[in-house]
Amino acid sequence: MTVEDLDIGDVVYAATTIKDDGSIPNGVEGEILAEAGTRGVITMIGHVEEEPTRTVWLVRFEDKDRNLGNPVGCWVEDLVVEARREEIIITH
Repeated sequence: MTVEDLDIGDVVYAATTIKDDGSIPNGVEGEILAEAGTRGVITMIGHVEEEPTRTVWLVRFEDKDRNLGNPVGCWVEDLVVEARREEIIITH
């Protein structure tokens, strides 16, 4: 399964660290929005008006307390379907 096969409500993971590129209203450019491996849920799928053939996924990533954050616009290369094994942290 690939990111393109997913739908609203499906779980994804940040493929790399995702930072604010300056496009988030009232955001801070360069702020980390999701560390690589962070779990999130797709809340909307759409297209950017300037690039109608390119899909954008709105994802709410979990914080360290497992609360969902604000939606973050992500490109396909920002997301993976399964967590990378080395990024899974098991706590007891």
